[in-house]
Amino acid sequence: MWTKFEEEAKALNKTRENPLLCGVEIPADISIISDIGEAASRAEAALIATPSYAVRETAESLQGKFKDNCIVVCMSKGIEKDTSSLFTCILKGVFGAETPIAAISGPTHAEEVARRIPTACVAASNDITIAERVQGLLMNHYFRVYTSTDVVGVELGAALKNIIALCAGVCDGLGHGDNTAAMLMTRGLAEIAELCVAMGGKKDTIAGLAGLGDLIVTCISRHSRNRRAGVLIGKGMSVQEAMREVGAVVEGYYAAAAARGLAAAMNVEMPICLEAYKVLFEDKPPQIAMNELMNRSRKSEHGTGGETWVTR
Repeated sequence: MWTKFEEEAKALNKTRENPLLCGVEIPADISIISDIGEAASRAEAALIATPSYAVRETAESLQGKFKDNCIVVCMSKGIEKDTSSLFTCILKGVFGAETPIAAISGPTHAEEVARRIPTACVAASNDITIAERVQGLLMNHYFRVYTSTDVVGVELGAALKNIIALCAGVCDGLGHGDNTAAMLMTRGLAEIAELCVAMGGKKDTIAGLAGLGDLIVTCISRHSRNRRAGVLIGKGMSVQEAMREVGAVVEGYYAAAAARGLAAAMNVEMPICLEAYKVLFEDKPPQIAMNELMNRSRKSEHGTGGETWVTR
């Protein structure tokens, strides 16, 4: 396990416990290093699991260190803020088009995976054989891995559900009820699916673990930093105060800026995500944002074509 911070590596090797996962001992056969050179040269697979803002920086620091057939797996969930790039695209750009790249996503709160609570996720790659190799590396009796070739859908679902979870928290903070949360989750999922299709992904992916599954757990879980930040904002805290109070990265904040850019670029209507952006970046009062969402013009639930999901 690698960290670029030497002092952190020393502390983890000594305590054998991550402060963010209290009570979970790091197994003795895992070494924590700050110099990745030798380990990278021998690796069959490298899993990048940084906050979204550090994916490119981390990849660039690892450039040229892996052997040719090493699979690079992105476990980070988000979209790059300034470029609106998906992380697998960033990794391809840094490591080269021939590098085996995959993304993993799903309802996978670390607090539960680390305690071996039954969990399932999706490994996605444009090359199904790469996704199957990742599946073989990671799947065990408590961690089930499905495969997919829809990288766009898996990455978008991972990133954008954080915005909806933040909104669900805001509504809880405002004192709204379960009806409101269910409305936001359902209509938020529809927005994610529309953008996914516009960008070449599949609606079925958004109806699966990387979409609906991850959305549910992030909106309702006590482990969700996005939901927790939203509750604080709904109760009157400023956005920056709420993020400081949570004390860890709130990915929905960065994803809202990226979603706004992608929606405009793809000409996709995403009213919930847009109102979230206005609350987070333009100081719009949350209750006014909710009022405007509720008073939008009349719509059909499935659009003019009456399109529905086909699920399996």
